[in-house]
Amino acid sequence: MSKYRAILFDFDGTLADSYMAITASVNHTLSHYGRPTLTEPQVRSLVGHGLHQLMETILPGVDAIDAAAIYRTHHPEVMVSHTRVLDGVADGLAKLTAQGVKMGICSNKPSKFTREIIKGIGLAPHFQIVLGPDDVSAPKPDPAMIHAALKALDVPGAEALYVGDMEVDVETGRRAGVETWVMPTGSNDVPTLTAAKATRILANFDEVIARLAET
Repeated sequence: MSKYRAILFDFDGTLADSYMAITASVNHTLSHYGRPTLTEPQVRSLVGHGLHQLMETILPGVDAIDAAAIYRTHHPEVMVSHTRVLDGVADGLAKLTAQGVKMGICSNKPSKFTREIIKGIGLAPHFQIVLGPDDVSAPKPDPAMIHAALKALDVPGAEALYVGDMEVDVETGRRAGVETWVMPTGSNDVPTLTAAKATRILANFDEVIARLAET
């Protein structure tokens, strides 16, 4: 049994590989504006900071709100079919649920999409709360999402853990005052996470579950 009463997770690159879905919608949006499309590795390196920032990055000079609307219209067509649960996640979440750990998702993906995706890929029963930047005052690395989730779960930060895959997750946890673990399973590699001064870098989700059993 873990000492953590609540565990919050990022989504993209942490619980699921959704880069194929994101790339499809990015390229749909780029094509709409007559711009060259991007490869999945190129898109992977750009995500994690929210949809509007992604649109500003890939479409300089274009209204990010308008571009995001085109992305949002397309994404439901691909977001479930083009997303796969990462190895170890389904079994790991089931173990935590059986132990009575409260769980939530704090992602810079629009929460409406995250809720629909986790339902489609079978992870929804494990989570009591799912938040995105549209639910709080600011996206990560602002700590508002973490604070809102812990308030909803009625768990203090000292008894919570945040698990992600990017330097933005490291900074979010630091600002929120919550222990944060990261994995190089998404947009950032080990050197990047090390440079971000992550307190614990684990190889994959199975290792997260194994370390939790030791706490």
